[in-house]
Amino acid sequence: MKLSQLVLKSMQKNMRHYYLYFFALIFSVTLFFSFVTLQYNESIIEATKASGTASAGFEAASYMLYFIVLFFVLYANHLFIKRRSKEIGLYQLIGMTKGLVTRLIAFENILLFAGAVSIGMMLGLLSSRLFTMILLKLLQFDAVVTMSFSKVAVINTLIVFGILLVIILLQMAFMVRKTTLLSLFNASKQADERVKRFSVFPMLMGAVGIGLIVYGYYESTVLLSAETKNLFLSMLLILATTIGGTYFVFRYSVAFVLNLFRLSKKGHLNLTDVLALTPIMHRMKSNAKSLTLITVLTAVSLAITTLSYISYYSASSSAEERVPADYVTVDGREAAFLTALDAQEIAYTTKTMNLTSAQVDLAEIFDKKSIELFGDNTLGNTLVISLSDYQQIDPTLHLAAGEAILTSYNGFMSNLIPIVAPLELTLLHGEHQFPIHIKRIDEESILAWRITSGGFVIVAEDAVFKELQQLNEGESFGYVTKSQTTVDLVDANEETYEQVEKLYKTTGANIFRESQEDGQIRKLSSQQTEVKENLNMFGTTIFTTAFLGLAFLLATGSILYFKQMSEADEEAESYKILRKIGFTQDELLRGIMMKQVFNFGVPLVIGLLHSYFAVKSGWFLFGTEMTTPLLITMALYISMYILFAALTINYYKKIIKQAL
Repeated sequence: MKLSQLVLKSMQKNMRHYYLYFFALIFSVTLFFSFVTLQYNESIIEATKASGTASAGFEAASYMLYFIVLFFVLYANHLFIKRRSKEIGLYQLIGMTKGLVTRLIAFENILLFAGAVSIGMMLGLLSSRLFTMILLKLLQFDAVVTMSFSKVAVINTLIVFGILLVIILLQMAFMVRKTTLLSLFNASKQADERVKRFSVFPMLMGAVGIGLIVYGYYESTVLLSAETKNLFLSMLLILATTIGGTYFVFRYSVAFVLNLFRLSKKGHLNLTDVLALTPIMHRMKSNAKSLTLITVLTAVSLAITTLSYISYYSASSSAEERVPADYVTVDGREAAFLTALDAQEIAYTTKTMNLTSAQVDLAEIFDKKSIELFGDNTLGNTLVISLSDYQQIDPTLHLAAGEAILTSYNGFMSNLIPIVAPLELTLLHGEHQFPIHIKRIDEESILAWRITSGGFVIVAEDAVFKELQQLNEGESFGYVTKSQTTVDLVDANEETYEQVEKLYKTTGANIFRESQEDGQIRKLSSQQTEVKENLNMFGTTIFTTAFLGLAFLLATGSILYFKQMSEADEEAESYKILRKIGFTQDELLRGIMMKQVFNFGVPLVIGLLHSYFAVKSGWFLFGTEMTTPLLITMALYISMYILFAALTINYYKKIIKQAL
C-alpha cells in the first residue's frame, strides 16, 4: 500500500477524532482572517480615524489571537497524538520506522491544515462583512458596508498558519521519536493515580490552596487603596497566590473532599457515585495542571471582556460626568449661541451658576491613610457655588446656618479615596475662615470636568458664597472660571443636534479659555461629542476583546471536550461490562452527567470567582457601571460552557449506545 493511500485510510478511520479539531481549525482561521481583513476595510478605517490607537489595537489583538490559536492547536495536537499512541505503536510493531510514521502523521496534518485554511479563508471573507457591520454598529457609524477582499490579509493568514503548521509538525515529530514502543501502548494510562487513602499532607496542601485563593481575593479588594505600597508587587502577589491556590485546590482539595464523601458512604456507592466520583479522583493528578490553566484562561478572558464592556456600557454616563448638559459655556460666552438658537427657533432651557473658590485642608476630609497620597501640603482649592444657584437643579434643598453639601465627587477618585458624610470642614481664604457642616455628599456632576478637573464642589449658603466672591475679586488661585451656563435642547432629534453642534462651534460658545503661555485656545465639548468619542474608543476595544474572548472560549472549551472524548474512549470497555450486567443507558448517563458538572462546572465557577474579584478591584477606572456588564458577560460564558458540556454528554451517549 502506498503512503498516500495509507494516509487517506488513516484519516478516514480517525475522522471521529478529527472532526471537532478540524472544525476548530476552520473557526480559528475564519476568526483570524476576518479580523485581519477588518484592518484594511475602508469603512472601518473611516470610522476609526478619530482614534489614533485603533490600528495599533487591531494589530496587537491579531498577535494575541494568534498566540491563543497556537496554544490551543499545540495542546489539541498533543491530546490527539496521545489518543493515537496505540495506533502509532502498531505501525512500528509491523515494521514501519519512526521516520515513516512521522511522515504519515505529517501528511495528515498538512492535508488538515490545507483544508482548514482554505475553507476558513472563504468563510472569513463571507463573515468579514458581518463583523464589519457589528463593529460599525458598536461605533454608531453609518456607512454602506461592502465585502472587502485584502491580499495582505490572505498573505498574513498563510504566513501565520504556515508557521503554526511547522511548529505542529516539529512537536509531532519530537513526540513520536522520543517515545519507546512500550510507552506508546501505555501512554493513555501513565498519568492516572489510584488513591487508596489520604494522609495529612494532601489535607494541609488543600487547605493551603483555599487559603491562598482567599488571600488573593482579599489583596485584590485593597489593591488600589492607600494600604498598597507597591502596586506592581501587589499585582504579582495576587497573581501568584490565585494561580498557585487554584492548582492546589484541583490537585489536593477536590480529591480530598470527594474521598471524604466516599468514606461517608461506608462503601455503599451507587452507580452514579462510581461513574462520577471515582474517575475524577483517579485522574485529578493528571488533570490538575490543565484544569488550572483552563480556569485561569477563563478568568483572564472574562475579566478583560467585562472591563472593556464596562467602558463601552458607561460611554453615555461617563460623558454626563464630564459634560453635565447638552452644551456648556463659561464666562458669558453663550450670548451669540443662544441668539443663533432663537433665530433657528430651536427650543432650549438654560441654567447659569456663578462660581468662586476657597481653600480647604484635605486632612479634615480624608482619613490618615488616604491623606498620605497628598504629601506634606494638604491644602487644596475647591470650587464653591451658592445655594440659590444650586436650587435650579434641586429646588428642595435647604441649608441651615453653617450647613453645606459636597457634590460632583464621583468616578474613580470617589472609589479610591471615599468621603463619608457628615463631616466638619473649614473653607479658608487667607486669614478668613468659614466653618461649615457637610450634611450630604452627592455624586451628580453639576460642572463640566474642564472646570473642576475632577475635584469636588461645595454648595454653601448665599451669604458665605457672596463673602468668598468679594474676597476673590482681583485675586485668583490659578485660573478660576467665574460662571457656567448649561444649555439643554427640548425634544431635539439627531438632525437638530448636528445643526446645533455647528452653531456651538461657529459662535465660539465652546471656547473654554486661551492659554497665556502658548496662545492655544482650550475648547469645551458637547455631551453628544463626548459620547461619540467614547463609543469610538471603547467600541473598537470591546470588539477586539470580544474576539479574543471568543478565541479563549473556543480554546478552553475545546480542550475540555477533547479530554473528555479521550476519557470516554478509554472507559468504553467499562460501559460494555456495565451494560452486559443489566445497567440501562439512563443509569449510566446520570453518573456521566454528574461527572461533566464537575469537569465543566468547577473550572467555570472558580474562573467566575477569579474574574469577579479581578473586575471588582478596579472596575471604576473603566466606567461607571459594573453589575450589568459583568452579569451579561458571565451569562455568555456560562452558556458557552453549557454548550460544550452538552456536546460532551452527547459523545458519551454515543459511546454507551455502541457498548452493546
